[in-house]
Amino acid sequence: MQSDRIIAFVMAGGQGSRLQPLTAARSKPSVPFGARYRIVDFVLSNLVNSQIRTIYLLVQYKSQSLIEHVRKSWTISPLLPDQFVTVVPPQMMSGENWFQGTSDAVYQNIGLIEIHRPDLVVVFGADHIYRMDIRQMVQFHRDCGADATVASLPVPTADARGFGVIAADPDGRIRAFQEKPQDPAPMPGRSDMAFASMGNYIFNTEVLLSALKQAHAKGETDFGGHILPRLLQDHRLFAYDFASNEVPGIKPYEQRVYWRDVGSIDAYFEAHGDVLGAEPVFDMFNPQWPIFSSNYQGPVARVLGGELRNSLLGVATVVHDGVRIHNSIIRREAVIEEDVELDDCIIMDYTRIGRGARLRRVIVDRHNQIEPGDRIGFDPDADRRRFYVSDSGITVIGSGPKSYFARSTR
Repeated sequence: MQSDRIIAFVMAGGQGSRLQPLTAARSKPSVPFGARYRIVDFVLSNLVNSQIRTIYLLVQYKSQSLIEHVRKSWTISPLLPDQFVTVVPPQMMSGENWFQGTSDAVYQNIGLIEIHRPDLVVVFGADHIYRMDIRQMVQFHRDCGADATVASLPVPTADARGFGVIAADPDGRIRAFQEKPQDPAPMPGRSDMAFASMGNYIFNTEVLLSALKQAHAKGETDFGGHILPRLLQDHRLFAYDFASNEVPGIKPYEQRVYWRDVGSIDAYFEAHGDVLGAEPVFDMFNPQWPIFSSNYQGPVARVLGGELRNSLLGVATVVHDGVRIHNSIIRREAVIEEDVELDDCIIMDYTRIGRGARLRRVIVDRHNQIEPGDRIGFDPDADRRRFYVSDSGITVIGSGPKSYFARSTR
């Protein structure tokens, strides 16, 4: 790949209404995932691993948790001025408006593009779990002589009705965009599959600047709904097949083309199951393509006894004697007291599960204390009176008041 000057805008302002109550006090990209990550860590790791390290994170809704995470976890190198991850809230430089859409968010920061004068601008979302070598998409963009390239995920045609679908020629040249079509256009040579837009784009800088200014003049605010369909009229747009992306270090048992939208409670819960097991569908440990996150310097987890199967423990967690933990993820500084049983649970940071409690298919957000002997996840009607219960029966306990009772037990 030729040496391109590239800057990235990461769209991290998602409200995440379908992830309530996990997004009651934080934006969707800052929701924890796995035993130590946040959702935003996946796109940032993909960019940094792809040697794209001039990164602007555009935030909006309930952004403080995300701002603090980036401040603590994503300092790249203060010695290299073009290598950074920095948070950009709405500046309101062109009016008293928050970001009105994806393209408007970039337009409101058009000055950053003009300062850096890059060859290419990468615009990626912050809401998905996946690995991707973005350099390969850049090379495809260059090889095709594209003005804009859209990352595209092959999905079964029957499932494509819920996506923005791309109709493309065999060489990837985009012919049309379809928004949640009843009759999705098939992929070239695959009548059973369709290209779904992943919401990740590469633009030639001059093309993007012109399109942003024109869209602003017309009152248009969205890449997928406005800018890309208009560019299609007189520019070269291509679909990059995500299934062709090769990330080093992927193990034979993993799902090679892994991409999950964790925008609902049920999808979020199911994705956690993909990281468990001796041969997980998505193995978080990949030294050749690491997922970066917090450099928390706490002690290792401490297990005093009990039965643990197919579970992950975060740092500084304490598991007392007589517990039974199956198919669960426990994040950092949680305390699991004696005789607790956890089945298919996600227990987040700084939470204490009281002696004798029984939880099944439960997500417990940060800073909670589950009372001794409590039973959650066994009676949906009783749980709905106290907590949120998803369509598939996942009980979610929202974040509790911030406290440090877990630390006080050290």
